[in-house]
Amino acid sequence: MMAKTSPLEFLQQVGAETAKVVWPTRKETGITTLMVVIFAFVAAVFFFFVDMIIRYGVTLLLGIGR
Repeated sequence: MMAKTSPLEFLQQVGAETAKVVWPTRKETGITTLMVVIFAFVAAVFFFFVDMIIRYGVTLLLGIGR
């Protein structure tokens, strides 16, 4: 069986766990955000070129002309 916890005890436990969290600094958040934006841009460019190559291959394979 699971132990029963009162709402007050639960909130105290949540507060204790929240106090253990190490929050990132403003600088760390900014650097991480910049890294995500750069990676998303690189991935978009990569998939754009992969799509172009696949489209070219399918066009050749099916003999579809523009």
